[in-house]
Amino acid sequence: MTKSFDFGNEPRQDEFSCLVAKEVQRVLAQFAEVMKGGSSISLHMGKGRAADLLSATHQQTIHDDLTALASEFVRRLAAEAARRCDATARETAPRTAHTEGAHGCAVLKVRDQQSDSQRIEDWAGAVAGPTYLEDHFGIPRSTLHWWQRHNDVVALRKGARKHVFPLAQFIDGRPAPGIRQVLSLIANPRPAWIWLTSPSPRLDGRIPIEMLRQDLAAEVIQAARDFSST
Repeated sequence: MTKSFDFGNEPRQDEFSCLVAKEVQRVLAQFAEVMKGGSSISLHMGKGRAADLLSATHQQTIHDDLTALASEFVRRLAAEAARRCDATARETAPRTAHTEGAHGCAVLKVRDQQSDSQRIEDWAGAVAGPTYLEDHFGIPRSTLHWWQRHNDVVALRKGARKHVFPLAQFIDGRPAPGIRQVLSLIANPRPAWIWLTSPSPRLDGRIPIEMLRQDLAAEVIQAARDFSST
């Protein structure tokens, strides 16, 4: 009498509960009809024997059906809960791993950038990237890029592709005059900046970048020419 409900991988608890409820109502309705039949049969067989026979037989059948339905209902609910739990775990685990992995990579990248900047500042002094120069010095990125292309500023490589710019070379948001000429004589920006920030015997121990900031470019350019020739 019991039915087996096969929903595959799509059952919902509310749908299954509704089906079970309908099945229980069907069984109860059948029970009511059987009891009515038992009353009519009792008129011909004798009230006690007919009622007892029908009542015992059908009550046992209904009891068995309801027990089977209840067991099937609980089993299906457990299976559905386990399936949904597994699906949620499979969906969440890769996303969590990806998120944690991406976050870890981002943290390491920031740490590497900070470490690179710290190493550069150890010998080059204070440096900054395009964002800082735009926010604090009012230098647009396009202008900074144009200066870099024409060697008007010293750009020190940080990492694979990025550059930072020593702050000492800027005066009122512009590069000190004479840097282009110095870079034409000392092409590599690192040794060029080291020379610009170190006391020069050719300048009586004065520091070239400080002289450029004081508009003494001619003396600095001549000293750079002598340095590059030797």
